[in-house]
Amino acid sequence: MKLKIINPNTTWSMTEKIGQCASAVANADTHVVAVSPRMGPASIESHYDEALSVPGILDEILQGEQENVDAYVIACFGDPGLYAAREVARGPVIGIAEAAMHMASLVGTSFSVVTTLARTCNMAWHLAERYGMKRFCSNVRACDLPVLELECPGSDARRIITDECRRALAEDGSDCIVLGCAGMADLCEEIADAIGAPVIDGVACAVKMAEALVSARLATSKRGDWARPLPKPYSGVLAAYALN
Repeated sequence: MKLKIINPNTTWSMTEKIGQCASAVANADTHVVAVSPRMGPASIESHYDEALSVPGILDEILQGEQENVDAYVIACFGDPGLYAAREVARGPVIGIAEAAMHMASLVGTSFSVVTTLARTCNMAWHLAERYGMKRFCSNVRACDLPVLELECPGSDARRIITDECRRALAEDGSDCIVLGCAGMADLCEEIADAIGAPVIDGVACAVKMAEALVSARLATSKRGDWARPLPKPYSGVLAAYALN
């Protein structure tokens, strides 16, 4: 099985970390390839960032289709471009927020999302609503850490995130925590040990869901919303994205 993990931002140190976390949980016969797009923002912390990350994501999906990739993971908690990617990929495409929220609903009756900047909290709430997970989501909490702070040696990010997770259990009444950033993937076990509750990393969850779908020979339906886009010309810098 060939599984492509797409970090939609262009910060390679984060991509390497995400790839390592994905490989750690993948089956022995799963070949994990972690990539960053050739274009896009250094981090994704706004609707603007998300929108400008999508062409790079689709570029990686289209390239993967030429390389016979079996499934894809979009490793950003906003799940940018997820539905568009499903339209053009033959195999499953899993977003880490969708995967994490569904997994959390299986290990607890409620969860809190602990994310980076406060401005992204409503974005996470909107995803919970879209995925039918809002009834399980007790709260979305921000650490007020920029995403790239997670990549800085000597940063106090680990302590800040752990403290916020601990407060989430105490104040929200949640049974478990969903980490709201792919850049937190390597903190999952450490935080779970510190707070004594399940901590869900969307990268690991998405990898296992993708493997399960491929093993079950299930791919995205090409009827309705996720049918292949109709062929038409595209103009300017998007001309290369026209599909036959």
